[in-house]
Amino acid sequence: MAKKSSRSASSSSPVNKGASITLIDVAKVAGVSPITVSRALHRPDVVSEDARKKVLEAVRVTGYVPNMLAGGLASNKSRLIAIFVPTIAHSIFAETVQSLMDHLTAAGYQTMIGLTGYSAEQEERLLGAVLGRRPDGIVLTGTLHTEESRLRLQAAGIPVVEAWELGVSPIDMQVGFSHEKVGQAIASHLHGKGYRRFAIVSVDDSRALKRGSSVVAQLNALGVEEVPMAVLAAPATLQSGREGLRQLLDAGHQPQVIVCSSDTVAQGILAEAACQGIDIPGQLAVMGFGDLSSAAHFHPALSTVNVDGARMGKLVASALLQRFRDDSELQPVSLDTGFTLVDRATT
Repeated sequence: MAKKSSRSASSSSPVNKGASITLIDVAKVAGVSPITVSRALHRPDVVSEDARKKVLEAVRVTGYVPNMLAGGLASNKSRLIAIFVPTIAHSIFAETVQSLMDHLTAAGYQTMIGLTGYSAEQEERLLGAVLGRRPDGIVLTGTLHTEESRLRLQAAGIPVVEAWELGVSPIDMQVGFSHEKVGQAIASHLHGKGYRRFAIVSVDDSRALKRGSSVVAQLNALGVEEVPMAVLAAPATLQSGREGLRQLLDAGHQPQVIVCSSDTVAQGILAEAACQGIDIPGQLAVMGFGDLSSAAHFHPALSTVNVDGARMGKLVASALLQRFRDDSELQPVSLDTGFTLVDRATT
């Protein structure tokens, strides 16, 4: 009896699910005009919440699948944004990506994510695949790209945002902060607290290495000449931190404070220090980077650098959307999202 009831309900539907469902069919089911259906699906910000709900319910009932390719050909817009990040293994990038996707989705855009694995060459390969899909915009992480990638993006003529970093030769728009200034601020802050024996544990990501080099340069300027550094392969893991601390101690270094390329690396150092009976911060202070949601809940609570990834994602989305609204406005966009040093128990 249940199967019979199901067939009866289906046959009473205003459209036949077995047929090719059109936008007009959806409009009939929703009780709105076809143009309202189109706007609700492609530009939800310009229709009322009630109309959008009606359209989405009609789409669900009918099984309608928008022909995005046909719409893109007609308007020369794909409403697709490609986002390239090194990894989604930890939340330092995930917060930015989530915020960016939320704001773009609310404006009627779809997103696709490509993982570069901290490799400019992998980024170049991804660009080769993605540009053929005619995205309306591309978001890159950082400013390190191959020359071929730069040439392709300049030739494509589509909006590009380089996020998470500010550089001297932007491809188009930049939304981020100066990693050199982060390094300078960390060095000056910790030196001001009385630390004189420093070490660095970093993964070999270009942005992390910039921060580390800047820490060293600033400390040199303050009279601290020797700053040993342990560099491990990206991505950052707890094992990276544990191995980094072991390398420093095995080499005979006795730092008062270790500056880490990420909170994840710092957490590994805390774990290794606990295993070796090293008191934090009595015998060794630790500084992270990223202010992960767990950083305040480490034991002891981790001192770090907050860069507000969610705000960065929102500003990247705003920069893209503004460019889409007025593509004649090609003034350079460079937004400095800044950073904040966060002192907790480990320093």
